[in-house]
Amino acid sequence: MLSEGIHSTVDTGNQLLILLGLKKAAKPADREYPFGHGKEVYFWSFVVAIMIFAVGAGISIYEGIHDLIAPHPIDNVMMNYIVLGLAAVFEGTSWYFAFDEFRKTKGKRGFYEAIRKEKNPTTFVVLFEDSAAMMGLAIAFLGIAIGQWTGLHRFDGIASILIGLILGITAAWLAFETKGLLIGESADPQIVKGIHEITSSNEAIEKVNEVLTMHMGPDFILLNLSVDFQDDFNALAIENSTQEITREIKNRFPRVKRIFIEAENKNWHN
Repeated sequence: MLSEGIHSTVDTGNQLLILLGLKKAAKPADREYPFGHGKEVYFWSFVVAIMIFAVGAGISIYEGIHDLIAPHPIDNVMMNYIVLGLAAVFEGTSWYFAFDEFRKTKGKRGFYEAIRKEKNPTTFVVLFEDSAAMMGLAIAFLGIAIGQWTGLHRFDGIASILIGLILGITAAWLAFETKGLLIGESADPQIVKGIHEITSSNEAIEKVNEVLTMHMGPDFILLNLSVDFQDDFNALAIENSTQEITREIKNRFPRVKRIFIEAENKNWHN
């Protein structure tokens, strides 16, 4: 019960951190941050993973080991069952809404693929946390029930350790998923492919050397294009073609907010 109480407290704090990240990420670009503050949501999602691991998992495992060393009977078992039942209702409701939102964003992709390619970590962070909470409640219930049935109170400590391990695994997975976004993950390969197709189909382009993308936020992609223009095109024609490429890319991929096109000879680039 103590482990679940710690978990719920950490979970509540994490939701506040995610809200803080969303608020900060919505701030407009300024002189100090010319590409905006979109990565704030990635940073605070990573902080959530650290909080789950350091506080939730650490204290749960510590308390579990302490109970294994010095087990003691549980007072007022029925009250524990009532609290766990109410927690299951609240967590289950939260999980349902989180799952429904994730299902809408994943589209036709599989769950694993959707998590790996999702650029808004808040979508799966809440789902992961609530899923871990539901499993933790089930383990806490079983630990108390088995301990009451057998009279072996060490099962309470074992349940606490298992809850800590679940939190640790959840935290490690969240940290892994948000790490790439935090340090600068590229756009979805289909978006990169579409950008390459649009650029290479323009009559002013002889060859597309590189398509470099980076997510500056869930809905902000920074694009740098290295291209070799046709030698017989003058400056005005190249300028018009550049505007046309930029317009087509932004129309097809609205999340591409800033585009930089760099002229490089294909032989020099190689």
